[in-house]
Amino acid sequence: MAEDDNPFTRVPIEITVSVGRARPMVRELLALDSDAVLVLDKRVEDPVELYVGDRLIARGELQELDGDNAGQLAVRLTEVADLSNGL
Repeated sequence: MAEDDNPFTRVPIEITVSVGRARPMVRELLALDSDAVLVLDKRVEDPVELYVGDRLIARGELQELDGDNAGQLAVRLTEVADLSNGL
């Protein structure tokens, strides 16, 4: 069966983009309120990681779109995992 004929290639899949992690103490987490700032372990210019489930599939750079989608975030891929053996 050709890939174009496989109905599974047309199923949408959710990708999670990880921009960083935080490790607050439970008491700090419970004290969070509106306008609180949670510091992450990454800088704005650091690469983000793209996951399907818990599998890392790519890395990229965050970008802000222009034009009709101004202000919307996107990811420019800089590294893609070999997915030829599936997810």
